[in-house]
Amino acid sequence: MGRPIPDQALDVNYRGPNNGRKGFRMATRSTRRTFLHRSATGAAGVGAAWGAVSSPLLSGLQPVSAAEATLDPAIVRFTPEIEPLVRLLEETPREQVLQAFATQVRQGTSYREILAALLLAGVRNVQPRPAVGFKFHAVLVVNAAHLASLSSPDEDRWLPIFWALDYFKSSQARDVQEGNWTMAPVDESAVPTADRAGEMFTQAMNDWDEPAADAAVASLARSAGAQEIFERFARFGARDFRSIGHKAIFVANSWRTLQCIGWQYAEPVLRSLAYALLNHEGDAHPATSDLAADRPWRDNQQLAQQIRAGWRQGKHDPSATRELLAAFRTHSPREASQQVVDMLNREVSVQSIYDALFLAAGEMLARQPGIVALHAVTSTNALHFAFRHAANDETRRMLLLQNAAFLPMFRDSMNSRGAVGEMELDQLEQTPVAADSEPVAQIFHDISHDRNLAARKLLAHLKSGADAADVMRMGRQLVFLKGTDAHDYKFSSAALEDYYQISPAWRDYFLASSVFQMRGADDPNNGLIDRIREAVG
Repeated sequence: MGRPIPDQALDVNYRGPNNGRKGFRMATRSTRRTFLHRSATGAAGVGAAWGAVSSPLLSGLQPVSAAEATLDPAIVRFTPEIEPLVRLLEETPREQVLQAFATQVRQGTSYREILAALLLAGVRNVQPRPAVGFKFHAVLVVNAAHLASLSSPDEDRWLPIFWALDYFKSSQARDVQEGNWTMAPVDESAVPTADRAGEMFTQAMNDWDEPAADAAVASLARSAGAQEIFERFARFGARDFRSIGHKAIFVANSWRTLQCIGWQYAEPVLRSLAYALLNHEGDAHPATSDLAADRPWRDNQQLAQQIRAGWRQGKHDPSATRELLAAFRTHSPREASQQVVDMLNREVSVQSIYDALFLAAGEMLARQPGIVALHAVTSTNALHFAFRHAANDETRRMLLLQNAAFLPMFRDSMNSRGAVGEMELDQLEQTPVAADSEPVAQIFHDISHDRNLAARKLLAHLKSGADAADVMRMGRQLVFLKGTDAHDYKFSSAALEDYYQISPAWRDYFLASSVFQMRGADDPNNGLIDRIREAVG
């Protein structure tokens, strides 16, 4: 596996958007689905009763309709208004940024414009080094915040976006402390003609040549279509295991956000992406070395050629899912990829294989909750997204095999960081929810006190025929109320999205594993709602 991932590279020290300050307790009107929660923080005497899954958390700004949040890239144009909005975000002090953007919203600035400003300010001001993580989560979290907005009631859709505005300011401050990096202009003299851009980009990326890649990607952004560009980046995002999956995550999230805000913003985003994918800080030159992080790509290029023609058609096989899940507990990266090849060749469906990939990532989180296993989930989400959207057959094979190889590498990284539990997710027992309490409320109460118990109760609740949507709505609301880190948004958006990508027989087990990272009802409030309410008046 190589040397352990250093703590610094995992960005575990961020104290949240309120910089560690205690939040005030809040109250909203109750609905028929209500439970009471006494916050551990807040002003004395202020009640903390708040509605469950259906009550809005924020008033004071014009709600964001579903139609507006589902952005049409043809609407957004890179007009002179965008640059001042980006500058406003860059130059406004953190303690004033929420109020400044609340004023912008009241004056008519749209959701899509603010989303664009968030992404552009991030790629222009925050360096994706020394690893594609750290402070760069200000960029990586933009799509997760947008997905959280899409899944929220109209009245709550501003919450993730305003959180991301505040989070950008903390990342920007950290970048200033570390040298105040800013993206330089393109070297126009080096930009190749459109007919050579693709070839030169591929060569530069294979050579790990940053200046050549930067010039080539500028030409690609100006001349190639979105799908062609995505195909090229999807391969390089899955090429190596450095940054514990963040490279693949950046590829998927940047493409998804550009699809929302418009490809007229692509050039700076793609330049940042290429720069991030070429990171190999602390290692020898990958093009001339045999390093553990790069080895699966070379192995899988050979294995991919062994997959039968017609591999995308196969038979659904739950027993194969269970077999592959067990293999991920012990197999090496190459052995895991080989087993996927063998299953495809015996006509096991891709869906049955991906069921095992998702379950293995969730099981890792249950065995060792924390930063490494969390990224096993979010990188599997990103690689699966790339797999579903790639058109090239060989690219799809490589993405699937790389995902299979990465999971044992995550497992080995977990082993290097401390004790790892022995839970087998497919054997998780069910514990019925107490009959005299509201099930969702009880489960999220247990998350704060006993995550194993919460997982068993959630599985029993879902297996009884309950609607997972209620659980998801509460999970998202608690991220808004309790979340303090980009990973709260990244994980919840990925895990809740992937629930519907898994076969019905297995998806409840996967959602049960999510409680090992989700926020609980009795966790301290983060003060976000109060600070936004204060900002919007």
